[in-house]
Amino acid sequence: MAAEENFTLTMFYTQWKAYQEHIKEAVAPLTAEQLTLRAAPGLRSIGENAAHIIGCRAGWFIYTLGEEGDAYLKAWEEHNEYAQSATELVHGLDATWQLMADRLARWNPVDMQQTFPDDWDGEIVHLSRAWVIWHVLEHDLHHGGEISLTLGMHGLKSSFTS
Repeated sequence: MAAEENFTLTMFYTQWKAYQEHIKEAVAPLTAEQLTLRAAPGLRSIGENAAHIIGCRAGWFIYTLGEEGDAYLKAWEEHNEYAQSATELVHGLDATWQLMADRLARWNPVDMQQTFPDDWDGEIVHLSRAWVIWHVLEHDLHHGGEISLTLGMHGLKSSFTS
């Protein structure tokens, strides 16, 4: 891999990790009641958004990409059954981050081009590993933004703002 490509990927992954830390810092101090706060009826609560981020990570990496995952990680994707407290959400964020970071450190440019079948509304599409990684990153950004917005709407501190 060319030095400039390696620098760019390292920068993206480093910033993604920093964003992960912002999500954790925002969620960690929340009470059970605060985790149920929503921006509007029909939208996910803060806790549901955090659990959704965790479940998405586990689902794409374990089921779509076929990476090994323990029962704890698989349960997040299947049922989000560990989403009971801020502590459990932070643990889920850490566990899924570690799963992803371990794989990102291992994969090379050829690995990133490998494709995997996925069912989109009854149609099988073939997605590259690179696309899946981008999708998980943009998914984190989207739902992390929802968490930040919801915290702000309810007058709660957000680690996303400076």
